[in-house]
Amino acid sequence: MIKFLMSLCKLAFGEFEEEEFKKFLRLGSILAMIIGIYWAMRPLKDSLFIQLAGQANIPYAKTVSLILMIPTIAFYSKLLDKMPKIELLGKLPSLFYGSIVLIYSGFIWLVQSGAIKPNLFTVIAGYLWYFFVESFGSLVVALFWAFLAEITNVEASKKGFPLIYALAQLGGIVFPYILIKLPVKMNVKTDAISMIMIVVLLFLISPLVKYVVDKTPKEELSVKDEKETPTSKKKEKTGFMEGLKLLFTKPYLLGIFGSLAFFEIIVTIFDFNFKYEAGSVYSKVELTSYFATYSSVVNIVSFLFLIFGVNKITRRLGITVSLAIVPVAFGLAVLGFTMLNSLQFLFCLMVGSKAINYALNGPSLKQLYVPTSPAAKSKAQAWIETFGSRGAKEIGSGINMLPNVIGRSAYKLVGSGIGMVFVVIWLGVSIYLGRTYTKAVNSHKDVC
Repeated sequence: MIKFLMSLCKLAFGEFEEEEFKKFLRLGSILAMIIGIYWAMRPLKDSLFIQLAGQANIPYAKTVSLILMIPTIAFYSKLLDKMPKIELLGKLPSLFYGSIVLIYSGFIWLVQSGAIKPNLFTVIAGYLWYFFVESFGSLVVALFWAFLAEITNVEASKKGFPLIYALAQLGGIVFPYILIKLPVKMNVKTDAISMIMIVVLLFLISPLVKYVVDKTPKEELSVKDEKETPTSKKKEKTGFMEGLKLLFTKPYLLGIFGSLAFFEIIVTIFDFNFKYEAGSVYSKVELTSYFATYSSVVNIVSFLFLIFGVNKITRRLGITVSLAIVPVAFGLAVLGFTMLNSLQFLFCLMVGSKAINYALNGPSLKQLYVPTSPAAKSKAQAWIETFGSRGAKEIGSGINMLPNVIGRSAYKLVGSGIGMVFVVIWLGVSIYLGRTYTKAVNSHKDVC
């Protein structure tokens, strides 16, 4: 079976050694679980927030999320200093996130059954829930990739990272349907049932991580066939602010931050308009079900992109080209957003934007961390993917507050104009990152 799967994957991802292939399959199963859970939680994040706090407050939820992320990332950095990444990966999703979702499931059941009426407490709970789901997508996913970057060399990352992304998309396809759509089809009138199923899967991550570590040979859980660099010889213990210091003193890391930020700002503008229109058409579990359909379609399209070889762009044309394609595609998307405005178009726009990110931009950005120091892989990456992502979403949310000031028509023109400026800068940053990465890999040196 393994030989057969290797022959199939060779066409889309490249040729693997058998143990190397098994390693990526096992690690891909962990990310498939994490991404599947996250994409099941995303419809609940948006739907429950709209039910508890109102759709017009979505831009403000991102502001609150950014503020709450400050103490969260400080605590997360302390955990990174005290625990190995793989051990933390086995405990954080199950113990912390599983317990919180369990508590929220009871609360949501009381709200949707009418036992708790809308009040200030439910609004606050909506904001906290929004932040909670976003923190899962940032911290747990970043933790997985930080661990993977430490145990994967450059050549393996070119084929292994896209394979893991493809497996993750399968989780994103299946889990939203099973956890969200299926209860609705069974005429379940509360989201609490979906949340209980999510809790069960969160608790299963810990034994899954243990199984993967036990079954994978130790030599496959460390970088091999690479020349040691001065930064790779020493074990670094860095504080909370070290990641931020690295980010703002290393142009390469700042470039990664910029690429992520430009994507998030533009998508946040698209996303607000999409959810605003959806919230005007659907309500309660029907709204959750609609967002779950969106989640599954995003991951289906992303999976097809990966299977049919979008990742070959990186292997054949180089990482510079793969990074540059994304801002060019988003430039076209911004033009479409300016001219068209319907729920169906916004649905397709969001699916396309997310799919190209997961199939091409995401694996390329993760690959950029390979020729960096341990501190850059963990601490700086955590800052980039939490504060960088949240800060960018906050900028996008600030733009999304403009309809209340200048009207929706003027808002679309302003938002599109800002988006096009970011696209041009993004393209220049992408070219710089690709060339710097290639130079570092060829010289067997860490960029920073």
